[in-house]
Amino acid sequence: MPEGNGRITRPWSPPRAQPAPAAEPLSIPPQHFYRTAALPCPYIPGQIERKLITELAGHEAMEFYNALSRAGFRRSHHLAYRPACVACQACVPVRIPVAEFVLSRSLRRIQKSNADLVTRLARPRATLEQFRLFSRYQRSRHADSDMASMTFGDFRTMMEDSPVASRVIELRDGDGTFLGACLLDLLDDGLSAVYSFFEPDQRRRSLGTLLVLALIEAARQQKLPHAYLGYWIAESRKMAYKARFHPLEGLTPAGWRRLAV
Repeated sequence: MPEGNGRITRPWSPPRAQPAPAAEPLSIPPQHFYRTAALPCPYIPGQIERKLITELAGHEAMEFYNALSRAGFRRSHHLAYRPACVACQACVPVRIPVAEFVLSRSLRRIQKSNADLVTRLARPRATLEQFRLFSRYQRSRHADSDMASMTFGDFRTMMEDSPVASRVIELRDGDGTFLGACLLDLLDDGLSAVYSFFEPDQRRRSLGTLLVLALIEAARQQKLPHAYLGYWIAESRKMAYKARFHPLEGLTPAGWRRLAV
C-alpha cells in the first residue's frame, strides 16, 4: 500500500499536508456469531439446548462454510450452527474417512438385500414426489417436530435455497418408485449430509443406512476424503445408527480423532 511520503516543499513555506492513504477493502466481511435462546433438547430428555449460529452469505460463503465444517458446524438454510450447551457436551461432530471405510458384515448384508435399488446424484430441485415422501416420513418419525408442518414452499426453500454448492442423492427401486433422498453439501474436503428422508413403511430395507452408504460412495467417486454425518449422540437412539460406520472420526478438543464406538 502506498505510504504517501513524497512531499513537495517551497521556500519559506511549510510542507503541504498529504492525504491519508486510502483504506484497503476487506477481502472477507466481518462475521458475527449469535447464541440462540435456551430450549428443551430434542435428543436428551431433561437437557437444555443452545446453538451458536452465523449467517452464510456473499461470495465468501463457500470458503467460510468449508472452514466452519471442519470446526464442527452444520448448515440449515442460510445459517451455519453448532451446539453451545453450557452443561452438556453430548453432541459430537462425526465424519467418515472415506479411503479407510470398510463394510461390516451387517452393512454388506443390507447392501446385498437392496441390490435392486438405484441411486442418482442430482442438483436439488424440489418436486411434489419428494414432498409427499418427506411429509410421510415426518408424520411417521418426527410428528411432534416443526418440520412435520412444513408446506411445499418451506420444503422447496430447504432443498433449493442454499448459499453454498449442494446436491441431492435420490434412491429408487427397479420400477422407479421414489424411496428416499439425502440433501448434501459439497465441501472442499468431503460431502456433508444436510438432511435425509425415506419411505417409513420400508423398515426392512434400512433405507437410512443405504443413504449413508450412497453418501460415502459419492465422496469416493469424487475423490473427496470425508463424508460428514452431522452429530452423534451416544445417549440418543435417533443417532445410534452413525456408530455402525467404521472407522468414525469425532471432533474433540484435541481435533479430529478416531472414536472407539
